[in-house]
Amino acid sequence: MEPPTGRSPAAVSASRILFLIRHGRSDQSSNDLLDTPRGPQWDPPLDDVGREQAELLGRRLVLMERPATVCSSPLRRARQTIAPFADASGIEVTYDDDLMEAHIGRWENMSFEDILASDPELVGLVRSQRAIWHRAPGGEAVDAFRKRVHDAIESILERHAVGDVFVVAHGGVINAYLGPLLLVENEMFFLPENSSLNSVEVEGSKRRVRFLNDVLHLSDPQLFQP
Repeated sequence: MEPPTGRSPAAVSASRILFLIRHGRSDQSSNDLLDTPRGPQWDPPLDDVGREQAELLGRRLVLMERPATVCSSPLRRARQTIAPFADASGIEVTYDDDLMEAHIGRWENMSFEDILASDPELVGLVRSQRAIWHRAPGGEAVDAFRKRVHDAIESILERHAVGDVFVVAHGGVINAYLGPLLLVENEMFFLPENSSLNSVEVEGSKRRVRFLNDVLHLSDPQLFQP
């Protein structure tokens, strides 16, 4: 049986696929929407689990159609996630600062407890499972963050008008791009799993979300053995 590649055999030739890839698990982090907000200054490496996720992801990606380009956040956890694929394929990875997480102002080095204590309304947002980073004093507004991410990804697509595109980034970045496509107002409407593939079909100016949170390379890795 052929391993899943992410592209339907019946895909229209004029269309291509944008794959949004979340980084692997990083040191001192959790896969929790309600974890301490993290901004661009927080730059840990992958932990042991994250490195294994990156290796399994790389094995999957090399079996897929070779992308026109691979662009990544410059933060270590993103760079290390795509490194096994880049090494195996010989594809050069480019880096874009606009693919980093939202800026969270004065919260950057605060604990979650201190952040909640600084604004009583945050407790209600957390209980309703809403992201809170946009309320950070001096932080990046939701609309500004979404525009930054949208413009960065659309610019990549414009520069590489033929072929699939891999973008390696962060959970907030993936939400910021997909939210408007799905007409979702919630700034953090789903939690991308570490090393997950999230797919958007691109055809001219049309964008169609195809699937979210695909981690088959983690749950069934034998499908992607070399």
